[in-house]
Order: sequence, then C-alpha cells, then structure tokens
Amino acid sequence: MAKTTIPDVLAHRYASEEMVAIWGLEQKTIMERELWVAVMKLQKRLGVEIPDGAIEAYEAALYDVDLIAIETLERKLRHDVKAKIEVFNALAGHEQIHKGMTSRDLTENVEQMQVRRSLELIRNKAVTVLVRMAELATENSSLVMAGRSHNVAAQPITLGKRFANFGEELLHAFGHLDYVLGSYPLRGIKGPVGTQQDMLDILPNPDDIVVLERGVAEHLGFESAMGSVGQVYPRSLDSEVVSCLLQLAGGPSSLATTIRLMAGQELVTEGFQKDQVGSTAMPHKMNTRSCERINALTKVLKGLVVMANELLGDQWNEGDVSCSVVRRVVLPDAFFAIDGIFETLLTVLEEFGAFPKIIAAELRRFLPFLATTKLLMAAVRMGVGRETAHEMIKEKAVSAALSMREGEENLLLIRLDANPDWPVSLPDMKHAISSPIDLVGAAVPQIQAFARSVEGVVAKYPEAATYRPGSIL
Repeated sequence: MAKTTIPDVLAHRYASEEMVAIWGLEQKTIMERELWVAVMKLQKRLGVEIPDGAIEAYEAALYDVDLIAIETLERKLRHDVKAKIEVFNALAGHEQIHKGMTSRDLTENVEQMQVRRSLELIRNKAVTVLVRMAELATENSSLVMAGRSHNVAAQPITLGKRFANFGEELLHAFGHLDYVLGSYPLRGIKGPVGTQQDMLDILPNPDDIVVLERGVAEHLGFESAMGSVGQVYPRSLDSEVVSCLLQLAGGPSSLATTIRLMAGQELVTEGFQKDQVGSTAMPHKMNTRSCERINALTKVLKGLVVMANELLGDQWNEGDVSCSVVRRVVLPDAFFAIDGIFETLLTVLEEFGAFPKIIAAELRRFLPFLATTKLLMAAVRMGVGRETAHEMIKEKAVSAALSMREGEENLLLIRLDANPDWPVSLPDMKHAISSPIDLVGAAVPQIQAFARSVEGVVAKYPEAATYRPGSIL
C-alpha cells in the first residue's frame, strides 16, 4: 500500500513559491549535487586525481532527480546521504564525489546556504513591509483618534502614530536581521570530527586546504568559514536565526492584533474583496481573517523557537544526529511561518482602509477624558496641588463614565465646572480640547523620524523595496 502524502501546511498554504523552492527536496538534492561538483572541481585544480570527463558526467546528471529512487535506497541503507551518493554515482557512471568528505560536510553546508538564502529573501520582504508601514504612517499622520492603554481610551494619538510604533519595532528587529546575515558563518569542509584529516590526506599540498575551504565558501555565498568546529556547526546558530525570525514577527503581530481591535469598533478594515466570504452562517461578517493568520503564525514561530532552543547546549563531543528530526522541522517551517506573516501583512497593508467619520465620532465621545492630563496640568499651573487636582478630575470623570454607560453624553467638563474649587473655566476647558491635533504631542515628528529611518534602509537595499506580495489563500 502506497504511503499517503500529506503536504506541509505552512509551505502549502502560507509561504511564497520563492521560499518553498529554497527548501524543496528536489532543489535541495540539486544544491547538494552542485556542492559535490564544486568540491571536485576545486580538488582537481589542486591536484587530486579525477578522471577526464567525470566532472562533466556529474554535471550532466545534476537535474536528473528521482526522489523515489533515493528514498527507496535509503530504506535499505538507512542512511540518507549514502543513498544520494549511490544514486548520483549511478547516473554519472563514476565514483568520484564525496572524496575527503563526511555526510555533514554535505548536509550542514547546504542547509546553511538554505538558511542564508532564506534570510536574504526575508530581509527583502521586511524592507517592503517597512516602506508600506512608513507610507501608511505618513498618510495618516494627522488623523487623530483615541489612543488606548490597557485597551481603555487614554490620550489622543494619530492613526499614523500607531503604524510608526509597530514599524519602529520592526525596524529594530531588521537591524538584528542585518547583523545576523552579516555575521552568519559557514561550517565548511571539516570532516568527521572537525580536524579536516580526510581532506588533508587526499590533497597533494596540505596547505591547499585553505584554498579549498575558501572556494567552498564562495560557491555557497559565504565570505568565510568557521575556524574550529566539530562534525556539526553549533546549534546556537540555529537558535539565533529562529529567534531573529520571531523578533521580526513581533511588530507585525502586534499591529495585526491592533487592527483586529480597531476593526471590531468599525474604525478600520484590513480589506475585504468583492467575492470574499466572512462566514458561512453570517453573511454580513467582514472579519479580519488575515490579521488573525498573522497572529497564529507568530504563535507557530514561538513554538519553533522553543524547539530550536532545546538543541542549544545539547551537542555531544564532536557531534551526533539527535538534532536531525528537530532541525528538519524547525528550519524550513520557521522560514515558511515568517514568510507567510510577511506575505499576509503586505496584503493587509495594500488593502488597509480607515473610516475617518467613525474615528472622529469615537474621538468626540472620549475627548474630554483624553484631555484630562492637559486639564490636570492647567489646574497645577493655576496653583492647585497636583494630587488635589487629580482627585477632583477622577471623581467627576468616573461619574461621567458611569453616566455614559447609561446612554448619556460625556459631561465631564460640565461636572468639573460645577465644582467651585475647580480653577479652570468651562470656556477655557472647551478651548483646550477644540483642536485635537494639538493634543497629540510629538506624534507627527515621531512619524517623520520613523519615515526617514526607513528611507535609510531603502537606500541600502533599493531593489528590495519594489517587492509585491503574491495572492494569498
């Protein structure tokens, strides 16, 4: 009976074709074969005996990938790399690959290349997300709304300020991503225990091991390789990479949560297309399913970080394979998850819309409360003790809030004016809240500063800013 094939949900539903291609089994097999060929070419150039025509034969077979044949042989040999060697040799008609190498010389380096290419793809998408967030922050820099702390109306802000807040968090995470990419080291060809003994044995000139190592690094897209390492590279590198991806998800996930909250009050929409369906039971629903997805994929990343961290500090001597199962799940799925987050978020940012009239109505309802700190400072300037003024405002504000829950208007200013000990006149209080944009403090220049920071990122990676998301499920 044939084994039922179940697709990787993250790859099938959420990740982009570009990301899936990097981690596809067929593509990985091709990358492994390309590494074998690159090592052979370097070895031949350095004097290792390789028959004429052998390299060309392997190159001709590079893309003839039969995953079923490899898996069938692996079931017999119970060794994945040995099965791949046998199949590739049979296709080429030679036995010249893998000289001086161990399995981890192949798998570790190719996986690190996959990680690096994935990080570069995510970096490009992060730039595009930052650009769109800066655009929305700027476009909505003067749209005043009720800011909230503890999800309770607190002080006026602007909608643009919210985008800048979460964009700033992503900007910081982007800096860490840039650092990780710039410092991420290749393991290189190190042999069974990291001493490079096998490769030294077949190279005519032992000093050429440095040349071979440099050539392998260049082939895989790395500037350098680690100097002293065992059979496997330190799993703390995997932890750093996956943790970096989770950090990148932080700002987007908080933004998604906030959009969900705002949409529930009809203040904004994440977008709802003409033929889209919100519910099979409730035809009127236009729920924020994309933002919910972003939050869910962030939870997946959190779980994967835990798995990656379990491998940190668990390396036996020069290496073992107890980490294989975890890494085969964690590395691709972590990139599929963050890729799905960015693809979905870019769609949300493209289709996002605000409803200024509803925002203004909510602002009017809460505005007297939102200006209480301004009124507090006005009373202090007129000689009232801060705590005394605070108590007067609190008493009337709580009373006004309870009345609003019974359907009344916000009568805070009138109730304060009725207190003979309150020093600020009703006209002065009304004037103090007459221009809400004057109550948002430094929100606008903060937005402008964020936008300038994003411009600096774009100047460094101009092509990345042109990326556009694919169609999401």
